[in-house]
Amino acid sequence: MSYSRSSQTTALFLLLLAFGSFSCKHKVAAAPPTITLRADRPTVTRGQSATLSVSTQNATSVSIEPGLGTVPVNGSRQVTPAASVTYVATAIGPEGTAGDSVRLTVNEPPPPAATPTRFAAPNVTRAALTMDHQIQQVMQPILFDYDKADVRGDQMSMLPTAAAFPKQNPNLRFTIEGYCEERGSGEYNLALGDRRANAVKQYIVGQGVAESRLSTVSYGEERPVCSEQTEACYQRNRRSSFTRIP
Repeated sequence: MSYSRSSQTTALFLLLLAFGSFSCKHKVAAAPPTITLRADRPTVTRGQSATLSVSTQNATSVSIEPGLGTVPVNGSRQVTPAASVTYVATAIGPEGTAGDSVRLTVNEPPPPAATPTRFAAPNVTRAALTMDHQIQQVMQPILFDYDKADVRGDQMSMLPTAAAFPKQNPNLRFTIEGYCEERGSGEYNLALGDRRANAVKQYIVGQGVAESRLSTVSYGEERPVCSEQTEACYQRNRRSSFTRIP
């Protein structure tokens, strides 16, 4: 009877040991990648440099567009853009992809000291181009997250400037255009682009610009700014932009 109980105890111990060994071999699922992209300053004067810093978790590769391509998964890179630009970083890991972006505004250097010159007759075409150039510099495209129509937190800082320009130029009227990336049906993307354009419009109206001076249009996935099937390209196509109504 004593031998039987000892055998039972030994068998139970071996069974528990085998179960514990099996449980320890159970693999924990890998986490999806995360990425943060930051610039050491929001604005520079043309010709000056800024430093972009990227930090990730669970990423095997990182690319930054436009122009930088593949970069270390954690580190910094100095950039000297010739014009205002939104840098988009994409992290790739075993469990998927993640993206982040940062806007760097490039200001023109102060003009040189004025020198005597002959007065020329006004050039209407040149004046119009100058106004359009101002609009492109001040009223930058607003970027959106995938399948979203609410303005992202990192894009909100651009809207007060975009609203101030129409207030300072009361004779100007604008069309706010909504765009989407290629994923999704054409009908769905038209509706999504319309919601994006109207989200920007409502903000600017709330800043005191008359609604009658603003119209909206959705182009859905038409008129993309790039056609690569990458997260960086998709991000550039998810936008609302401004066009002056002649």
